[in-house]
Amino acid sequence: MEGIVKRFPGVLALGGVDLDVRPGEVHCLLGQNGAGKSTLIKVLSAAYQPDEGTITWDGEKVRLSTPVAAMKLGISTIYQELDLVDGLTVTENIYLGHELARGGFTQRSTATDRTRRLLARLGHPEIQPGQLVGHLSPAGQQIVSMARALSHDTRLLILDEPSAVLDQEETHNLFRVMRDLTRDGVAVVYISHRLEEIREIGDRITVLKDGRTVATGLPARETPTAELITLMTGRSIEYVFPQRPTEPRDRGDAVLEVRGLSGSGRFRDVDLTVHAGEIVGLAGLVGSGRSEILETVYGARRPSAGTVSVNGTRLRKGSVRSAVDAGLGLCPEERKSQGLLLDQAVYRNITVSTLNRFARAGFLDEAEERRRAEELTTSLDVRPTGVVRPVRTLSGGNQQKVVLARWLLRECRVLLLDEPTRGVDVGARSEIYTLVRRLADEGVAVVVVSSEVEEVLGLADRVLVVREGSVVHEGPATDIDESGVLDLVMEGDVA
Repeated sequence: MEGIVKRFPGVLALGGVDLDVRPGEVHCLLGQNGAGKSTLIKVLSAAYQPDEGTITWDGEKVRLSTPVAAMKLGISTIYQELDLVDGLTVTENIYLGHELARGGFTQRSTATDRTRRLLARLGHPEIQPGQLVGHLSPAGQQIVSMARALSHDTRLLILDEPSAVLDQEETHNLFRVMRDLTRDGVAVVYISHRLEEIREIGDRITVLKDGRTVATGLPARETPTAELITLMTGRSIEYVFPQRPTEPRDRGDAVLEVRGLSGSGRFRDVDLTVHAGEIVGLAGLVGSGRSEILETVYGARRPSAGTVSVNGTRLRKGSVRSAVDAGLGLCPEERKSQGLLLDQAVYRNITVSTLNRFARAGFLDEAEERRRAEELTTSLDVRPTGVVRPVRTLSGGNQQKVVLARWLLRECRVLLLDEPTRGVDVGARSEIYTLVRRLADEGVAVVVVSSEVEEVLGLADRVLVVREGSVVHEGPATDIDESGVLDLVMEGDVA
């Protein structure tokens, strides 16, 4: 790949990326969240078309017009967000789109036998071909995705953060399969933030920063950690963060108190205290447990241990109702699937958590709903105006403002923000940052999760760093820099 450029509205995702991969090697792609890694592999697998640049395969320039064309060349991709169909069986998922057939009839028994062999090769013969994929664990689903990739004549296997849902034993098994493949001449592109994995399995490294290649061909086992982190950091400041209070506040009593919280094998023994008017940031890699912590505090997940209290009152475990009644609000990571009713009007998305306020003799006062929604969308500068339009017609930044407006109307005491600016353009980001700081100035306790270290450090007053489900650092945001956070999340301690 040479000079690959990919633009989205208002965003230059790739600004000229070079990548070369050799047969039989594990080529590691390294970079911070937002550096362009996932966009690059989507170009290579033809999920996206590049705006500029060339792709050369076996010495010949090619145009990969569709994912099917990429698969016919032997390019198989396993994305971080698995694209499996829960309601289909393991075998049906593995051969979806390239079903085994003869004379117009599906060869079910042949597909089942091949599925068993693939699963055995991957070290998981206990997974049954007839099981529904939706009934498997996340690790089991990852194995099915691997089997689907191997069901093709794969020559280049792309793995995007595959170990995020795997335990240590399953990760070692994954590496065993990768070594078997590379011995057979298969090339592997491996994306991971975990430097210990890259040292163990990688041959060469390419580093991306801000959508550009800053280094390539680095030896995976010999390149110092400090050099890699230096290559990944140092990007220009793109966003203007609101100024923190110049004088420390009297924080008084805690609003949110989390003690010994553990959940579903994804995080353990988390303590978190947030005071009125304070913004606390959770920094960590994808899969570190950050989002699960927020969802458990909100009651969307039931903890295996620990307590959550608001203003000294303990919340019921696994109860969203208890959390909302106590004054918690959550802006989820996946706002379209988890936070919005896309085909409903803007005003109804804002009022959905406070409908009882608009009830009159058993009927909703829609005129009052619209009036209150218009006040909020005006104050937040939601564009285009008009609260009766479906919320799906708004841009990502304006959709996020609608979710925030919901909790402003609810007058929540604690606001949990999971990736608040994902998919949001630069201008809307600054507006959201200003709004979050304004809420804190008004006494709201805010917790922010973000994959962008710069965002956490620029917005938060205090930062907790989460690594593999545990808090490994807590302190003022001004006491740690981007390199220090990356040291913690990759190696576990500050160099």
